Amino acid sequence: MEVLTPKRQEPPHSHTNIGDCCLNNKNEEDADPQSEQRNQEAESTSEPGDRDEKGAQVHNLNKDISRGSSESGEVLAVYQQWHLKVLERSSAKSSSPFSVGPGDMVFKGSVFEKWAREEKDIARPSKKHQWSGQSATDRVTAVKKTTVTRKEEITLPQLEAKLDPLAVCAHDAPSACGLKRKLHKDFFPSAEVFRTVDNLTINTGKELRAQRIFSVESIVKAITRRSWSDLEKLRAIWVWLCHNIEYDLSGYLGLSEKLCSAKQVIEQGRGICCGYSDICLEMCREVGIECQEVSGHGKGIGYQLGQSYRNIKSNHMWNAVQLDGHWYLLDACWGAGKVDMDSKTFVKRYDDFYFLTDPEDFIDSHYPDDPRWQLLEGPITLEEFETRAFKTSDFFHLGLQLQHPKHFLLVTEGGEAVLSLSSSSPAEFTYEISQKGDGEFKSVSSSFGLLTVSRLGMQLRLLPPARGTYNIMVFARPAGSTGSFCWVCSFLLECPEPKVSEERPENPFVYWGLQPNASSLGLEYCNHGAEPVLVENGSLELQLKTSRPLMMVCELSHKELEPTLSRRCIANQIESHRLTCHVLCPCRGFYRLSVFVTDYDRSDKSFQNAGNFLLLCQRDPVNLNQLFPANLSPACGPGIRTARAGLSKFSHTGGIINMPEGKCNITFHNSKDFDLYAVLDKEPHKIADYPPERHVLLTYVDSKVTLSITLPESGVYRLGLYGKTTPGQEFSLLCDFVLLSSSKSNWPPFPCFYMGWLRGCVLFEPRSGLLQPRSRVRFRVRVPGAGRVVVVGEGQTDLQLNRNQVWEGEVFTGASGSQLRVVSSTDREATQMVVMMSFDVLSQE
Repeated sequence: MEVLTPKRQEPPHSHTNIGDCCLNNKNEEDADPQSEQRNQEAESTSEPGDRDEKGAQVHNLNKDISRGSSESGEVLAVYQQWHLKVLERSSAKSSSPFSVGPGDMVFKGSVFEKWAREEKDIARPSKKHQWSGQSATDRVTAVKKTTVTRKEEITLPQLEAKLDPLAVCAHDAPSACGLKRKLHKDFFPSAEVFRTVDNLTINTGKELRAQRIFSVESIVKAITRRSWSDLEKLRAIWVWLCHNIEYDLSGYLGLSEKLCSAKQVIEQGRGICCGYSDICLEMCREVGIECQEVSGHGKGIGYQLGQSYRNIKSNHMWNAVQLDGHWYLLDACWGAGKVDMDSKTFVKRYDDFYFLTDPEDFIDSHYPDDPRWQLLEGPITLEEFETRAFKTSDFFHLGLQLQHPKHFLLVTEGGEAVLSLSSSSPAEFTYEISQKGDGEFKSVSSSFGLLTVSRLGMQLRLLPPARGTYNIMVFARPAGSTGSFCWVCSFLLECPEPKVSEERPENPFVYWGLQPNASSLGLEYCNHGAEPVLVENGSLELQLKTSRPLMMVCELSHKELEPTLSRRCIANQIESHRLTCHVLCPCRGFYRLSVFVTDYDRSDKSFQNAGNFLLLCQRDPVNLNQLFPANLSPACGPGIRTARAGLSKFSHTGGIINMPEGKCNITFHNSKDFDLYAVLDKEPHKIADYPPERHVLLTYVDSKVTLSITLPESGVYRLGLYGKTTPGQEFSLLCDFVLLSSSKSNWPPFPCFYMGWLRGCVLFEPRSGLLQPRSRVRFRVRVPGAGRVVVVGEGQTDLQLNRNQVWEGEVFTGASGSQLRVVSSTDREATQMVVMMSFDVLSQE
């Protein structure tokens, strides 16, 4: 049964299996329909000679019992000994189950002529109950020896009980047939093993309908003409039923007469459950397969979770068949499709699950009137059947198992409840929650559920917002699938008292924690899981280990947080084997942090959701003035981009740098001879009275680069590092740093630097670009290759080169408001010099 995803929120019965079929007059006329079916089958499946011989044996047995009792006055007992005898293999040719003999029906039409040409080399025996060569290999027959002794009394009802189909061969008794009952997966691991049989049956069914051939005998002969075992014959019957008979919804709704007889159902191509089961019974008899119709309750049309079936007439019929001496279950009615009660239509959707279904799974949706037809070692009660969780066939197709609860009803404890499933293979899950009100279920926010998915299962933590009754629908699909989710199970949730808590944000991506397919996206580990993460002091760091270079973007959501502000709450660092997301929380309450990734070198940059995290900030949120800069790039701190540019050995490896004193030096190595440029900014953009670049000093010494930063005031700054390799090329961003300072010190700017400040130049002192007027200041500077270095102000002061290759000397600053410039030339005698830097002399104020 393939389950349709509901178009709107609703309880589980809106799209359901076809199970509430009226049994018409079958159950009303027959007090014990199964016993009469068994009697009819015993007569119809025996050859005339066999029936006469059996009748004579019963007659003689009764005579012996009567005579023994009358003559001696003692009671006779009948002992039956059963011996197993394996028949010898016969050739496949001589044991084909059907042939066109003198006594057989002659078909008309081109389709049968074609079949005759195809099968002209295959000789077929005339008796339809003769075993094929394939099945005769495994056939076991019972040879009975009857001994009459004077030990115990046996009555006619006891004798009839020995002929009961379930009593003759117990479903799990090895002594009955020498083999244990097979599981569904043992019969066929997948439908592929029946591909030839299925295709032949489907095509043959179309041709038969085109020829208007509706005889059960003719159809069975045609669809089983290439089947050599009972399993293949049964498969052909099952496939024909599922593909050629539609459920008679109009009959079920009382809009037309219900069709139940095999002839009517085949001609009209529609019928209710008893029509399917009756045709299955007749077709199985035609090929010599023991079959029974089973009546009972089915959780189909109109089913409501927890409804009672006590003192209610059974509403469904299905079949039990015997293979290799054991009984198995099937339901062709549910295998053909399902009913959509919203649109009042039958949806044809073939479902293999109901073919030879394991009794342990079948009992979840089918409860027979006779408990023996459960085929379970320990039959369950009707009350147990009523309380079982509702599972669709897709639940079993996906290899799911229910861990908690074992029944359909959940009751909250402390305002919470947990639902968990395990799976035999990776699967994806989602869910829907609806609350009962005014007799109907209305959808509520999925934020009241916390879904966690692991590689082999899921857990759904439910926190209903108010007291009441809720319907929980769980959907699933194979991991990595792009198809729609299938409805797999449903539960009722009772909440006597809700848990008082903050409203949680919506999660459109359903899962909390890493996505189940995170490893395929390149993620290996996360320092936070699916449980809510408590945010201390308003900030949090999320770290993800990666198996390959990835690009990441993040999204933060809170009910009171505007999108423009939420973007200023995130700073990402992207390294080759690690992703780091720094989060700031300016409000109390729950946040949703969603992470999206893509391969770093992917050209289309199509991001996929890799994880979602529930954050809770209960106290100490950050001030809005402490948020990250608005123009922050996705690449903060050293990472993939800086490494590919040849920058390495950073003194500060993180993207966020705390500067408690308001100043610091950032050092790294430049191995690719990049031209570098640094930009400092802060909102508002104006920093004190001087341009931002005056507060950054870039110094090269061989391959080592030093970025010296002095901040004019406390706050949050962005330091952007740019580079280029080719003259004339535009600078490209390599990374950003976030600088945080709470220092009360207002550091002055550096000198203003010019084109003459080349690589290798180092300023030792003065470091401040602001000098006091009319004072003497010591200058020390290294200028590689210079022949002369001069400080020019009101006068000129030549600096002297010491033995450490440093130019030094004392300089008079001059009047307030003036400027000092440091110039140099390569030739000491040269009169033309280049300006390297300038200093401002403070005014008297």
